[in-house]
Amino acid sequence: MKSRRSAKFTRFVHTVFAMERDLIVGGQAVMEGVMMRTPSAYAIACRKQDGTIVTTAERLPKWSDRFKWLNIPILRGGATLIQTLALGIKALNFSAKIFEDDLKAQEEKEKAEEKIFEPALVEGTLDEEFTKAPTKVVMPEPARKRTAGESAGAAGSIAFALLFNIALFVVAPLLLTNVWFIAMGWAESPVIAANASWWSVAGAYIWETKPHSWVAFNLVDGVIRMIFFVIMIYSMSFLKDIRRVFEYHGAEHKTVFTWENGLDLTVDNAKPQRRQHPRCGTSFLMVVMLVAIVLFSVIKFDAMWMNLAVRIALMPLVAGLSYEVIRYAAKKESGAIFRLMTLPGIWLQNITTQEPDGEQLEVAIVALNESLKLEPAPAS
Repeated sequence: MKSRRSAKFTRFVHTVFAMERDLIVGGQAVMEGVMMRTPSAYAIACRKQDGTIVTTAERLPKWSDRFKWLNIPILRGGATLIQTLALGIKALNFSAKIFEDDLKAQEEKEKAEEKIFEPALVEGTLDEEFTKAPTKVVMPEPARKRTAGESAGAAGSIAFALLFNIALFVVAPLLLTNVWFIAMGWAESPVIAANASWWSVAGAYIWETKPHSWVAFNLVDGVIRMIFFVIMIYSMSFLKDIRRVFEYHGAEHKTVFTWENGLDLTVDNAKPQRRQHPRCGTSFLMVVMLVAIVLFSVIKFDAMWMNLAVRIALMPLVAGLSYEVIRYAAKKESGAIFRLMTLPGIWLQNITTQEPDGEQLEVAIVALNESLKLEPAPAS
C-alpha cells in the first residue's frame, strides 16, 4: 500500500512539473542517509537501526529574488556554493544526531539485558540453594547541556578543516613544484651562502619562484594538486564507514537520474541508473582544479607569498567558473569540450560512489519526494 501511494505521488509530481523538466535536483550522502535539494527546498532522510526512516524538510530562502545580482553567471556559483556548504553541514549534523540516538538506544538495551550482579548467599545461612534474587542498579545519568566551549570547538573544527585544505591543495603543491623545478634546473637556483643553516637553505628554496616557463610550472602545480586529491579520496574509500557513505552517494545519483529521465521514483526504476553524474560534487572539484590550472597561469610573481595570496583570492572566481562549466556540461546540448572537462570527475566517481542496495535507494527516494512536496507548483 505504501509503495502504491509513493508511485501515485511521483506520477502526480511529474504531471505538475511536466512543463518544468529543467527543474534541477541534487543531493549529498550523509551517515545512513541522503540529503536531497530542489530549487526551493531540501529534505534529509536517514534510516535508523530499527529500519524506520526519519526525515526533515524545509523551504530554502530565495536570495536570488531579493538580490538580483545573484542571478549573474559566475557570481551565482559562489552564492550556490556557500548555500550548499551550509546545507551540507546541517545535513551531516542531522544524520549524526540520528546515529548518536541509535547508539544510545543500543547501549541502554544492552545494559537492560546484562546481569549486573551474580546471585549471592543470604546472610546468616549455610544453605547454598537459598540465594538472593539477582538485582540490578541503574543510576540515572545527569542531563548534559551544550557548553560554549563545545560550540567554539565546532567552529574551530570548521576553521581547521578550511585551513587544512588550503595547506594541502594550495600551499603544499606550490612549494613542492618550486622545489622540484629548482632541483631539475627548470628554475633559477637561489643564492645561498656557504655557511648557511639548513633553515636558511629551505627558506631560500621556497621564498622565491623563478621558473623558466610559467605555463609548465602551473601545469605541474595543478597535476600535483590532483594527485593529492585522488590519493586522499582513494585512501578514504578503505574506511568501512566512508564506504557506506559512498553507497548512499550512489543511491543519490541513481535517484537523481531517475527523476531526470522522467521515470516514477521507485527502487526498481532507480536500480539500473548510472552511479556517475556530471553534476556531482566530485566532478565539480576536479573541474575546479582544471580551471585553476588555466586561471593561475597568469600569476607571475617572484615572491612566493604573493603567488599564494593571489591563488587564495582567486578561489571564488575559480569556483564560479567551475559551477558554470558543471551546470552546462550536465545539459544534453553541451559541447564535447565541456563533457571532456567533467570526464576526470566521472572517472573518480567510480571510487566516491558505490553500488547501493534497495534500502539505500528507498532512503534517497524518500528524501527527494519530501523535498518535491515543498516545491511550489509552476504557474499555469
